[in-house]
Amino acid sequence: MTTYLLRRLLLVIPTLWAIITINFFIVQIAPGGPVDQAIAAIEMGQSSGLPTSSSGTSHAHAGVGQLGDSQYRGARGLDPEVIAEITKRFGFDKPLHQRYLDMLWRYARFDFGDSLFRGASVMQLIKSSLPVSITLGLWSTLIIYLVSIPLGIRKAVKNGSAFDIWSSTVIIVGYAVPSFLFAILLIVFFTGGGYFDWFPLRGLTSANFDQLPWYSQIGDYLWHITLPVLATVIGGFATLTMLTKNAFLDEVQKQYVVTARAKGLDEKKILYRHVFRNAMLLVIAGFPATFISMFFTGSLLIEVMFSLHGLGLLGFDATLQRDFPVMFGTLYIFTLIGLLLNIVSDITYTLVDPRIDFEGRH
Repeated sequence: MTTYLLRRLLLVIPTLWAIITINFFIVQIAPGGPVDQAIAAIEMGQSSGLPTSSSGTSHAHAGVGQLGDSQYRGARGLDPEVIAEITKRFGFDKPLHQRYLDMLWRYARFDFGDSLFRGASVMQLIKSSLPVSITLGLWSTLIIYLVSIPLGIRKAVKNGSAFDIWSSTVIIVGYAVPSFLFAILLIVFFTGGGYFDWFPLRGLTSANFDQLPWYSQIGDYLWHITLPVLATVIGGFATLTMLTKNAFLDEVQKQYVVTARAKGLDEKKILYRHVFRNAMLLVIAGFPATFISMFFTGSLLIEVMFSLHGLGLLGFDATLQRDFPVMFGTLYIFTLIGLLLNIVSDITYTLVDPRIDFEGRH
């Protein structure tokens, strides 16, 4: 297992390199880069100066936009020296290959540079946003697993019964309801939108959170996170529930279950001691995808609607603003977390079923 894990960890490096490289060169041909936005802001009178880093000086950012020999759009009325200064501050005075190599060297050291428009380093922005996304991802994934696995087992045991039929109807309806629409309903009904004013509308904690005793801090946190988590998990039960049910139904038809029953073993022991371990392999394999879905794609709109400044919202805003250092930094972190979670999933495989030998695979 150690050899396999080392091999998987080493594969993380070329995977990260490939993703960052592909996105770097896509950005080079993308219109409307940060220089264009800076020029447009100056021409519209929205900026009194050029963007600087959090330390007051600019930082050269590799791979942050399009640069060519032609004049930038909207720059016809500006002094060429101003355009040249903007270009230099964004790091576009360097050749393409040099910017690419600089980016790789910095990213290898987890140096993502500074945001072009936020006045802070990318790492600072990620550190402040990551806890929010992890909170949503972990709570949502935990609730989905705690509900879906027992429900899937129950549906397998009661396959074809009235319980199986109506529970399938409920989870399919929940799956069909978009999370943002369910979030709107929660906001309207429970945040003072005309019905009940039970939960806060925005933020992860109250303004006086630091002054509260520890037990009140826990309550305040749970109070704020309830609606966002409910909105996130609404469509997450169907897939895992049906996967669990089908895995159990497939296992109970196998010969070892027939043999165990013929020996007179208790049905619960057969179900939870033998069938459970084998059926859970498929469920465990889906954990990384479930967590990543809740971590980013499933929680992006929820972060927007409940004003939660998470990593998904940070990357989305950076894409709209063409703040490519932030966008690349969040992409790098998302990719790294996903790859590491896949390795964790493999380790969990061996814990559930020690018979699995990854080192024996070629």
